[in-house]
Amino acid sequence: MLLGARNALTVETMPALKISHVGWDAPETRPRMANDVDARPGLALTNRSILRNGEPWIPVTGEMHYSRQPRERWADALRLMKAGGINVVATYIFWIHHQPEEHGTPSFEGNLDLAAFVQLCEEIGLEVILRLGPWCHGEVRNGGHPDWVVNADYTERTNDPRYLDAVRTWFGQIGREVAGLCGSGGPVIGIQLENEIYDQPDHILALKDLARESGLYAPLWTATAWGSADIPVGEVFPLYGGYSDGFWVDMDQGWDESFQAHFTFSHQWDDPGIGKDLAGAAWTGVVGAKHPDFPAATCELGGGMAKAYHRRPAPTARDIAAVALCKIGSGSTWQGYYMYVGGTNPRKGLQESHATGYPNDLPELNYDFGAPIGAHLQIRESFHRLRNQHSFLDAFGSRLAAMNATIPETDDDDGGLRWSLRSDGGSGFVFINNHRPHEPLPARTGMQFEIGLDDQSVLFPHRTVDLPAGEFLSWPVQLEVGGVVVRWATLNVLTVLEAEGEPPVLVLAANDGVDAHLAVPAAYAVEGHSSVPVGVERVLEDLRPGFFTLTSERGGRLRVLVLSASQALEAWTPTVSGRRRLVLSSAPVVERDGGLAVYAHQPGTAAVFPPMGEADDDGFSRHPFTVSSEAHEVRIARTAPASAPPARPVTVPGRASAPSPDDFAAHAARYTISVSGQAKAGERSLLRLELVGDTGSSLFEGREEDVFWDGSVSDIDITPAADTDRRAVEVAVFPLAADTPVWLPADADRIRASLVEPVAQITSACVLTFEATQLSGFA
Repeated sequence: MLLGARNALTVETMPALKISHVGWDAPETRPRMANDVDARPGLALTNRSILRNGEPWIPVTGEMHYSRQPRERWADALRLMKAGGINVVATYIFWIHHQPEEHGTPSFEGNLDLAAFVQLCEEIGLEVILRLGPWCHGEVRNGGHPDWVVNADYTERTNDPRYLDAVRTWFGQIGREVAGLCGSGGPVIGIQLENEIYDQPDHILALKDLARESGLYAPLWTATAWGSADIPVGEVFPLYGGYSDGFWVDMDQGWDESFQAHFTFSHQWDDPGIGKDLAGAAWTGVVGAKHPDFPAATCELGGGMAKAYHRRPAPTARDIAAVALCKIGSGSTWQGYYMYVGGTNPRKGLQESHATGYPNDLPELNYDFGAPIGAHLQIRESFHRLRNQHSFLDAFGSRLAAMNATIPETDDDDGGLRWSLRSDGGSGFVFINNHRPHEPLPARTGMQFEIGLDDQSVLFPHRTVDLPAGEFLSWPVQLEVGGVVVRWATLNVLTVLEAEGEPPVLVLAANDGVDAHLAVPAAYAVEGHSSVPVGVERVLEDLRPGFFTLTSERGGRLRVLVLSASQALEAWTPTVSGRRRLVLSSAPVVERDGGLAVYAHQPGTAAVFPPMGEADDDGFSRHPFTVSSEAHEVRIARTAPASAPPARPVTVPGRASAPSPDDFAAHAARYTISVSGQAKAGERSLLRLELVGDTGSSLFEGREEDVFWDGSVSDIDITPAADTDRRAVEVAVFPLAADTPVWLPADADRIRASLVEPVAQITSACVLTFEATQLSGFA
């Protein structure tokens, strides 16, 4: 790693963007929302943040549905979640998955073993939020209610005594399963009641009473508060959401303003667009205000988006991470993602659909959601971009949670820079977003800030910098680490590495196209990089990847490691032997068996700091890993051509219906894809297809999958049940026509527009096999 600097200092004087820290508008108070049984030692709630052992804490929640993942993959999925910076797992309990028949015994076996899932979370070091329902949504038929509940002669989702009797029985069965996991010291720290219910606070209270009667209790009771929901605030913690795009608007509606709002910094937390198409008469369109007795918190920041037939959003990694950053910069004290791990419905017919009275046709099986971790545990770029934010929250969240958000007003939608300050008056972080999909924001030039703190004003950077379109970042102001103050930096804070008797190491990450500078008080000494005095500061200009050391006038020492933007996307921060480390690896790195393991599909090297064993000249130890899987030969054979499809019916205004099974069978092209090469039983293997078509389905070893095409690759799980050297996958693709009435992402839409006849074509195929390899040198 090389260091570089300019030889001369050029200072530009330009008007700076000014803001002064604004303190909290009310004293800190503690709302009471749990009785003595619910209370958990060391966990408390105030109107500003959640407290953990008396310190402010920002939990990071990721949604994973145990019933949508094979049990044998739970552990790998949870380890990956932890590696991504998730510390709390949220999961729906879908009644219809467990008890489809009224008089049948609910199943908690196999993939439905809720207790085993919660226990596994605890073993891996994750806490749990049970999204209890009983009405959950999650794009499940009836919102998760079994048909026999829907068809009963009582009114569901009300305090009808007969409905509550059915819920009491169901909650009691759940309570017996997780007995001992909800009490003091157990992994369950929160329970969500119902979902997207807007005008029945008494019903939420009744559900809370039933849950407690059933042995279900937690220090945090929550409810979704979007849509200006009337919920019993004080008895439940109101949580919010924010999606960059959604399937729940019409195919010709464009990019709804409810999505656009999440790319700004704002004190508005309610999103009236979420669930609008299901709310019916309960939807008012009114934007509700955050309750002053509770901190700003989320449970559904879009980790991706499901695809309905009529509308198929495909949020990019930058879309997902920009929304998350805007929420942090707006004052979020709880980052919750829906979904974080994709999945597959347990069987056909469980999805919401036009046929079952819903305004949307969803795939019968596919619930990948484009999540950071896909349905088959694929790791996507969004995982890496969010992981960097989560590493920052893990290291500095206790400070950030105590910082109020001050948000400047901009002149108009595009004319002003989107930014905010979170500060406690003595230090803080500046958050900037210059990314927006569909309607890109312009590049910014001549950017400089003047931040008013309680006892000083900080002007930075020392000379203006430019900000490319599509970038988003967070910069420190007056950040103290180990007795050393970084006055400011035009670099993102990633983490800090600490060990007794050694100077801490502050890890910073650059943005592509943004000049990387850092300033300390003028009296400081700098080793490993040139610096220039500028007024009361000493400035390190044009930083490149590598280390340097800062020493304060009182002898405090801080090492600083700068990573490039590309290195940051490969930066993992696991804890090994009780110590946080930095690992640079292109393959996922997880904590396993007391050490570290990688899930790799090709050979590589993990660089570790502080080193484990002998270090190279740059201070990192190197740990190579290999894969033993053989190369695979893939052959694509079309066995039946497609035929021109009939016009798609629009059974719900603005929303076309998916092809019926008969139409699909009559018009889809058929392919057999043969894979040659040794494959081990149970070793995760994916067939990755590039195709063009409207919808698709596949069959391998009795496992069916389906997809609504959006222009991205399609992954099929071809993990064999037994060792084999030959595999065959049957694939069917329904043709896409130039006039197929669905909304597609821009790249896919351009392909559709170019069609002169319907197309159902597989253009390429390859195999990815993932091996879990324990890294050497870790005990």
